[in-house]
Parts: sequence; structure tokens; C-alpha cells
Amino acid sequence: MSSPVLPTRGRVRPLGLARVSLTGGFWHERQAVNATATLAHCEAWMERLGWLANFDRVAAGSTGPDRPGWPFSDSEVYKLLEALAWEAARTGAPEAEAAIKRLTARVARAQDPDGYLNTCFGHGDQPSRYSDLENGHELYNTGHLLQAAVARLRTHGEDDLVRVARRAADHVCRTFGADGRAGICGHPEIEVGLAELGRALGEDRYVEQARLFLDRRGHGTLRDIPLGRAYFQDDIPIRQAQVWRGHAVRALYLTAAAVDVAVERSDDELLHAVERQWERSVARRTYITGGMGSRHQDEGFGEDWELPPDRAYCETCAGVASIMVSWRLLLATGNARYADLIERTLYNVIAASPSPDGRAFFYANPLHQRTPGTSADPDEVSPRAEGGTRAAWFDVSCCPTNVARTLASLHGYLATGDDDGLQLHQYVPCAISAELPDGGRQAAVEVETGYPRTGTVRVRIASDAAAPWTLTLRVPAWAAGATLTDEGRTREVTPGVAEIRRAFRAGEIITLDLPVAPRFTWPDPRIDAVRGCVAVERGPEVLCAESRDLPDPAALDALVIDTRAGLKDGDDTTLVRALLPAHPRGAWPYLPHRAAPEGDAGWLNLPLRPYRSWAQRGPTGMRVWLPVSTPHPEGE
Repeated sequence: MSSPVLPTRGRVRPLGLARVSLTGGFWHERQAVNATATLAHCEAWMERLGWLANFDRVAAGSTGPDRPGWPFSDSEVYKLLEALAWEAARTGAPEAEAAIKRLTARVARAQDPDGYLNTCFGHGDQPSRYSDLENGHELYNTGHLLQAAVARLRTHGEDDLVRVARRAADHVCRTFGADGRAGICGHPEIEVGLAELGRALGEDRYVEQARLFLDRRGHGTLRDIPLGRAYFQDDIPIRQAQVWRGHAVRALYLTAAAVDVAVERSDDELLHAVERQWERSVARRTYITGGMGSRHQDEGFGEDWELPPDRAYCETCAGVASIMVSWRLLLATGNARYADLIERTLYNVIAASPSPDGRAFFYANPLHQRTPGTSADPDEVSPRAEGGTRAAWFDVSCCPTNVARTLASLHGYLATGDDDGLQLHQYVPCAISAELPDGGRQAAVEVETGYPRTGTVRVRIASDAAAPWTLTLRVPAWAAGATLTDEGRTREVTPGVAEIRRAFRAGEIITLDLPVAPRFTWPDPRIDAVRGCVAVERGPEVLCAESRDLPDPAALDALVIDTRAGLKDGDDTTLVRALLPAHPRGAWPYLPHRAAPEGDAGWLNLPLRPYRSWAQRGPTGMRVWLPVSTPHPEGE
């Protein structure tokens, strides 16, 4: 079966990618752009910057200290290979297949006889192997290689890429096994790569090596750094940790591996530890968009309730890693809350990163952009990961390839099956089929929907079933008042899941109606940075205001809104009543009394747009959280 994650046990099972196909809608369009533009865009930039030539130079024995790129640039090639593998399987595109063979050949020639594979260490005048476990990213790179090989193995079978990965994994086990060096990598990733490759190949020793790496972390194994060992989660053993901390992507990659190992080893203690960390981190350290990471200084989590919108980092890669964790927990437990977070993150982090043409990306995803900034040059590398415009490529360009591999395999995250039926977790136009183990029953459906623009989801049964089976539909946590219509009867369904069990007939239609009308969302008062503010959501999408839509763009930081006036939903925007007060004059912004505005620009209907589309019309100020004031006297 081809699937990004394929555990040997769990409450529900992933469906093979061949059993799910997107047939239209927003995510179908994003997959198409990813295939026709993003994949080639990523390869072209890595060729241009010499990241691909690094492999050629190792093979030729000509590499040296002038090697271009960061130590982790190898991983971008591997993530691209993973994306290409999923894409070649999805569409059979000959261009994707040719790219896999072309890149694999260059990578394979650079592998040392003992399986070691890296272009930054161990050759010529370079530093020796594993001489900088804190920052060298050697094992991190190998982890992404293994994930690429898993994608290729599950969609194509064993080939040169899989053989390269086997040799690399064997080298890691020999070097860092129970009788080897008791080290760990400063950036977790090798763990999740080993666990999944072990599943794919039936090599339990790879899973065991992942467990070793997990158990070694949290004991001060790595050298301390100014940011502290929490930066790479080496401060507290994972079983004892209460919450995610440190570098967000590192923390989430590590957690994904912990779920993998917990499932394969039937380690309920470890699984419950991860569930505990997920619950507190989502409740106290996650933005309304699903974004994770409050601090630019370490690309990391802040303390509980430390969620400043203007300094939010919310790295796109952390969004990808968050989905990796929640999907694994969903498979292990069947709990719909994990699918809720996946949906939120998909629409408000993953969808926000790429430009419509798939050739520019957000790295960080703040919730408040004070200054519009300037358009990024499409022919230049952006030296910074922040800013109000999407960039074609970054000095640290981990996000484009992470988005690419996620979109290429996105249909693998829509639905699951179990011994008794089919579970739909995300709502997109698609066709799904699942073989049920008892008696050769098949559950096949076709989903028709304009979601999230409309809340009606029609599930058409595509095959007859003589024996009953259970269709399970997720009802999002925000969807109070949702209804389900089956066999002409409509009933209200509460957030969580709605189940229908019977013998279905081909052509029958089950309709789920979700209330996607715009709504105000209020923050927990312990989030100091947005106290006195409100956000607007519509279905799973978070909305935002852009300065481009104001008569005075500078008024974005001064506006207040009237929540009593409600919200008006339009075709492309949602309107909220807002007042644009003039700024009080003065050289000192702090006064012994409340400063009165010196005149108002008056009330207006402020258009709000999906956060995922902000800055698509050009540089702009933006904010998600909007200050609330009592209505202005003239407005009553």
C-alpha cells in the first residue's frame, strides 16, 4: 500500500493513495500547480545555487571548504525526491519519473562505500564525520533521504534510491547502535525516517534504532548552547515532558517519531505522553491559524499564552510537522480533534505559504504585518525568512520542498478505514474506496462539495453493499448546529463525529451541512498580546484585514470594530463595521489620561479576506486580531 504513514496497528488505517483521488476544488488546484510549477522551480533553484552539484563534486573527489549552501542543503534534494515520488504515483507524469532517476543518479554517486552520504562533512578538507552533532545536520539529512526512499518504495518498488537509503540506514545503525556511539542529532528527523523505513522494509532494527535515539534525548547528550538544550529537546526526556518547547520544527519531528515508535512497540506510556504534550501545546502555545512557534530568535515555542501576533514566527515547516504529528495521533486513536487541527493548519498555514503560481513562498506566517514591505525579487535569494511578501527562494529554503511533498501526498490525509467502515476527515471533491476485511466488502464514495466556501458536503455511495458498514463523518469543533440528512431524514449532529451504519446502495446521497457563516472568535484573556481584540473565522478559514482595503493604509493599526453590528458575508469577502480614528498627536505616547481621537475618518464596512490569500495582491499591512471598542456615538 502506498501511504506516507503506514503503522502496523492503530484505531484506524490510512488508505492507499491509489484509493483516493481529488476531483476538483481548491486543493485539487493546489496539487496541479505543485506538479506543474513548484517541483521544477525547486530543482532549478537547487541547480542554480550549486546544491545539486555538491553531490557531483563529492563523487568526483573535488569537494572542499568552498561548498555552497548550509550543511542541511542536502535535505532539500531529498524532500524534492520524496515529493516527486508521490507525484509520479499520483499522475504517472513522465517528467516526475525522469526527475527521480536524474536526481537519484547524482545522489547515489556521492555515497561512500560504507553507506555514509553527506556533501558537507567527511571529504577532502571538510570537517570529519559527525564532528558537529549539534549543528551539522548529518543525521537530519539522512532522515529525509529515508523518507524519500519510503515514498519511492511504496509507490514504485525497490530501486537505486531505496538501495542508497538502505545502505545509509545500515551505516547509521552500525555507527550509533547499542554498541556504537551514544550520540544524537541536534535536529530530530533521523528518528521518523528510520521508523517509517523500518515499517516499509520490514526491518525492525531500524525502528529499534529510532527508539534508541528517542531514549537518548533529554539527558544533556548534546553540548549546551546559548539558547539552551531545550532548543533541540535535549533538556527533558520525552516521556517526562509536559509540553512542546524549543525549536518548533525539531520538537514536532521528534514527536512524530515518538508516535511511530510508541505504536510499533505498543508503548502506551509513550503514546500518552505525546497526547498530553499535544493537548497542552495546542491549548496554550498554538495560534488561531494552527501556526506554531512564537519566537524568531530560536524559531521556537514561547511560554504558555505567549502568542504575539506581530512577532509570530509560525514557520511553514512547523505547519507541515504539526500535520505529521496529528495524522499519526489520529491513526493511533481515531480522535477527531487531531483532524480538526490538521484542517486548521492546512487552510491557514500550508495554503498561505505558496503563491498562486507556486513559485514563491512564505517561510514565517505572522498574524500582524505592521509595514507592507516591498515585493521580493523573483530572481534573488531572500536572506531573511520574514517579511510581508512571498519569496522565490530563501538562504534557508526548507519550506518550499516541505510544501511540495505535503501537497503531492495530500490525498493520503483525507480519509481512513477500519474493519467496519470508512471515515472522512477532510472535505474536498474526491473519490474514495476502501476494502473492508470481512467478506470482501467495499466502501466506495464520491464527495461533492464547494467547501469551505459552502458548507454542504454530499457523499454519494458509489457501490452496493449487501452487508452493513459504517460511514463516519467528522463534524468540526466550530460547527455547532450542523445537520446530517440520510434517507430523507435530517438530524442535528454535534461536533465530533457523526456515524451512519447500514447496508448502503449505490447512488444514495448522505448530506452533511456545516454552518460556515462568518463568526467572531474571542481569545483566552491570558493571551495578553490580543486582549481586547477579536478575530473573524469563516468555516475552517481565519480571516484578516489588509491595509490595501483602507482609505488610509496607516489606519490599520488604529481601527476598532463594532461587534454588535454583526458580520455580512459577500462573494469574496466578509464585511465588518470598523471605525478609523485619527491618531492623537504628541511626542510621547504615554499620557496620564486616555487620549481622545482628534477626529474620525468615520465608520466603514471593512472587507476581511481569508488569511491564506493575504499579500497576493501585493505588499500590504495585515492583521488577524482586530481591536474592539464600544460603538462610536455617531454609529448608534
